[in-house]
Order: sequence, then structure tokens, then C-alpha cells
Amino acid sequence: MPHTSLYDVQLYWKRDGRDDAPGLILLNSIGTDMDLWDAVLPLLRDHFAILRVDTRGHGASTAYPGEWSLAQLAEDVLVAAKDAGLESFAIAGVSLGGMIAMEAALRAAERVTQLIPICTSATMDSAAWNDRIGIIKAKGMGGIADLAMGRFLSDLAAPAIRETVRRQLLTMDPAGYCGCAAAIRDMNLIERLPEITCPALVITGSRDTSTPHAGHGEHLVAAIPGAAHVELDAGHLAPLEAPEALAAALAPFAARVA
Repeated sequence: MPHTSLYDVQLYWKRDGRDDAPGLILLNSIGTDMDLWDAVLPLLRDHFAILRVDTRGHGASTAYPGEWSLAQLAEDVLVAAKDAGLESFAIAGVSLGGMIAMEAALRAAERVTQLIPICTSATMDSAAWNDRIGIIKAKGMGGIADLAMGRFLSDLAAPAIRETVRRQLLTMDPAGYCGCAAAIRDMNLIERLPEITCPALVITGSRDTSTPHAGHGEHLVAAIPGAAHVELDAGHLAPLEAPEALAAALAPFAARVA
């Protein structure tokens, strides 16, 4: 099981696809792990050297409890990518993963060839995320399960997918969720987005009630220089609800030579 050690963090990552193909990093949302991409992988692995990284405190990645910053989460990914043998790469992420991807593009412009933020935002309600942290500390993950599930999936999601996501959410480490929730609460991306220099494709979901195009995706498209936009018929966790459409949008963009 490949791990990267970084200070008090143990990051689990996995390589898929072809070693001689362009690099592509896929990042998960808060409350999920790299399995979020399972349905998309068969559609991408013939064309890319794929790296998936469990965000610290999620899946098989561990970290000392605390409040983390988006900069720390991006540094995790950049170090893991070097350990995995990827010097340059396109980077795509869902929700929190998209925020980390944008931060990575700002911090390592020389390494990020394309940026694909998916169902994400640079402007979240800080007070709401602080409240969510408080609820988890008082009641555990069950305290926010209904709220999170209502934002994760639309009515397109099959019952088996819904049950799987809920089970994963309820059994994850509350400290891991809270540490990443603090990064969302405190992020300062929106005013820095014009500094992104790589090509960007913003992907939104027409059924996404958490970070829809209106009020969220539209700001990314407007702020990132030259950003393109694609909207999918999907809720917040687009890799689960629209894997084929997501792959069809992501693959040709990520395969371009920067």
C-alpha cells in the first residue's frame, strides 16, 4: 500500500493507467475517499497516468487531529505526486478536491498543466461550515449525515450508491472531516483565481444544490483567465451520478499539451 509521509500525515495514494501517458490527478470530496472515482477510472486509464490521493483524514490517509488549511492539503497532493513519479499533471477534483486543485495550481504553476474544478466553489458560507464542525464535535458524524446526503446526491442516484455514500460518511473519522471542513471555512481562493495560468475547465452539475453554477461555478468561470465551462446532468458527486459524461468532458481537455 503506497504511502507518503509528511510531518504528522500519512497519505495513501494509488496509481492507475499507463506510465507513458499524460499525468492526471483525481481528488475526492469531503466525506468520501478515492473510491469516488471508481466508475470513471475504466474510461480514463487507457489514456492517462492516473494518481488518486485520499485527502488527509479520509479513507486510508491519516493525520494528527487539528484544523488544516487548503495550503496544507494542496502541499499533501504535490508531495504525493512527486513520490508517485508525476512531475507534471492535469489535476481534477470534486468539491473540496476542486478547492485543493485550485490551490495546487496557484502554488505549483510549473507542474499543473490543466485544471478541472468539478462541482466546487471558491466562496462558501464560513459560518455554516463552522456550525457544521460544532455539530460533529457535539454529536458525531450522525449529526450532519442528513444534511450532507441532501447536498451530495440528486434523485438520479441509485439506492445502492446512496447507501454506500451514507455508510462511508457515518463511519469516517470525525476529526478528519472537521480538519478539512476548517480548510473550506477558512479558504481564501476567490481573489487569487485570476493568478491561475494554466488552462481550466469548470464542470458544474445542473442538479447540484451544494455548489451550483449560479453563485459558485459562475464565479470560477469569470475569475479564472480563459476558463471553459461544461454543465452535466448530475448532482454534487458527479463521478457517481454521471461517470460517462464526466469522463467525456474531462478526458479530451486533460489530454491537451499545455
